[in-house]
Amino acid sequence: MSASESKIYIVGVGSDGLAGLTARARDIITSAGLVLGSDHALDLVSEIKAERFRIGVDLQETIRILESNLGRKRMVVVASGDPLFYGVARYLCDRLGKDHFEVLPHVSSMQLAFARIKESWEEAYLTNLATHSLETVLDRIRVAETVGLFTSEQEDPPSIARALLNRGLDYFRAYVCENLGSPDERVTQGELADIQDMEFSALNVMILKRKPGRPDQQKRAVHFRGFGNPDDTFAQSRPKSGLITQAEVRAIALAQLNIQPGSVVWDVGAGSGSVAIEAANLARPGTVCAIEQDAADYHLILSNAETFGVRNLTAVHGMAPAVFNELPPPDTVFVGGTGHEVARLLEAAYVALRPAGRLVVNVATLENLSATYAVLKSLTASVQVLLVNVARGTEQLETLRFEAVNPTFLLCVTKAS
Repeated sequence: MSASESKIYIVGVGSDGLAGLTARARDIITSAGLVLGSDHALDLVSEIKAERFRIGVDLQETIRILESNLGRKRMVVVASGDPLFYGVARYLCDRLGKDHFEVLPHVSSMQLAFARIKESWEEAYLTNLATHSLETVLDRIRVAETVGLFTSEQEDPPSIARALLNRGLDYFRAYVCENLGSPDERVTQGELADIQDMEFSALNVMILKRKPGRPDQQKRAVHFRGFGNPDDTFAQSRPKSGLITQAEVRAIALAQLNIQPGSVVWDVGAGSGSVAIEAANLARPGTVCAIEQDAADYHLILSNAETFGVRNLTAVHGMAPAVFNELPPPDTVFVGGTGHEVARLLEAAYVALRPAGRLVVNVATLENLSATYAVLKSLTASVQVLLVNVARGTEQLETLRFEAVNPTFLLCVTKAS
């Protein structure tokens, strides 16, 4: 058995077929005994005379063909663009083992699309609607700055535009890049309202770019949870989206606060109000004061409180601790942002606490952890410190993977009776 026959080659091909390949990739395909690929990929190398096998929806059949011919003839799987980028290569390598394959990628159509509109895709959210329905990725799209979509026959650019508009996600400018690399290549840009009425070639990539200054839209839900609601149920300001106290951390913080019905709660540095709103649910008929110095976030608190139907929350637009004297004494205080005057803020919050009250502080950096811990230790001998690490499961192709949420620290103290 020759070395060439012991390997299965996976070769990415562009719209210009063999002409656009390197000499080595071209030689590998022209010397193949069996070429496998989708109808579109096989059409790109139509001049090849080797035996052909069409890869359809039954990938297990493809695996059987590869296993039965391994070592007997040179086999080449041809794929559009980069076979490892939402392509067939990952699936085949997972099933048969990476050692059986050599991958020669071409430029992905997603790369070409971003190049055509001259935008970076380093931090874009990318997905394939042929393997993930639009409904399952809407939450990721909702909070993204830039989105790249491999569309599908069922979910094409017009239907995607209509679905986004129906959910109030009207803050993206859309780019549809068709037949990339072909003579009839076309790039269309416009509002989603325009895209929804247009027609496009089946071979296209759709890019969504968030308009400047547009807030994230909260997820529409029939019923909200008492606490621990998903982050995207709260409207958040850009570019601070993602700085919200994450749902899992929020749930732990609320447990540490030990809020009772009728409690008075302060949320200092409330941001979009996620902690304050869920604290208000637990404190009824008590009162929650959400203190925020940023005007845009102050208005987000009002908007989110209205969305959640919270009536026992008072949004306070001002700087802590200067506004503390205007507020009712708290039974419990949550500090979500300490700023530069850590000592003055925490000392004032601790003094304001009623006896046996709880103070919980959330910090994200080691520097703030050290400074906050030192201040709290000067106020009371017992300081509980929690490091919270959370990873959220996400589906990628046919595998379950985990995306880590940034670690955070919770520091908790109880005021002496």
